Amino acid sequence: MTAMPGSVTPTVSDARRVARFGRTERTLHWVHASAFFAMLATGLVLYLPVLAQVVSNRPLMKAMHLVAATAWLTALLLVAVLGNRRALGRTRRQLERFDADDLRWLRGAHVPQGRFNAGQKAHAVVQAALAVLFVVSGSLLWLGERNTTLRLPGTIALHDVAMYVAVVLVTGHIYMAFAERTRPSLEGMLHGTVPAAYAAEHHAKWTPDAPAPAPAPPPPGAGRTTARGGLRGALRVALAAAIVAAGLAGATLLVRDVFAADGNAPPPAPAVVAPG
Repeated sequence: MTAMPGSVTPTVSDARRVARFGRTERTLHWVHASAFFAMLATGLVLYLPVLAQVVSNRPLMKAMHLVAATAWLTALLLVAVLGNRRALGRTRRQLERFDADDLRWLRGAHVPQGRFNAGQKAHAVVQAALAVLFVVSGSLLWLGERNTTLRLPGTIALHDVAMYVAVVLVTGHIYMAFAERTRPSLEGMLHGTVPAAYAAEHHAKWTPDAPAPAPAPPPPGAGRTTARGGLRGALRVALAAAIVAAGLAGATLLVRDVFAADGNAPPPAPAVVAPG
């Protein structure tokens, strides 16, 4: 055991690593991140005149924005259906629970933190609220273009303000991910593990999960349990297939609606030329 600089607790060697995020949690993070940047890029083209002049095809950008939003919601549902829901539930509970140490940490005190520090918890809560605002305001903007009674005042401003807040939060998030002192946290989201010394210094109240034991031989009568598990797995796959089909149908309808409202047909598919 060695003492890390600036640490108030003894830590272990950096050679050891501990698991911080599972595959489902990492998938959820990167789905959200990639969708955010796709919607930000297309949204800025629609929002900023200078970019609109560079990319003059506004209907195409609008269609891409809506497709990115649909793909984002579809992917989130797929992660919830096919992923480790127990791990997601555990992470949600940890992010929502603020204790006295978290409040002291937010006031600048150096106190031990759990698996997530208070800043990470606050960031996740605000990002979740912004996701809801994006969906609600974006849906109202789309509906308002088709029914003027749904064109509520302030919807555009709400969508824009949510975008500004999200950009500030994501910028700070990326800065902290690459900052030298906290860079090991990025390894957790890329590979699932972080150095044990980093975990002990920055998340002293967190007890990492022990490695899973080797699977024991199945007890008598386990065949019925396996059959029930197989049925649940088949139902999850069927539900996932329905979600994908609904997402594809929704994206197709949105694209057709955008180009129909603009008075243009969607771009035709490239022709397939038969050999010879």
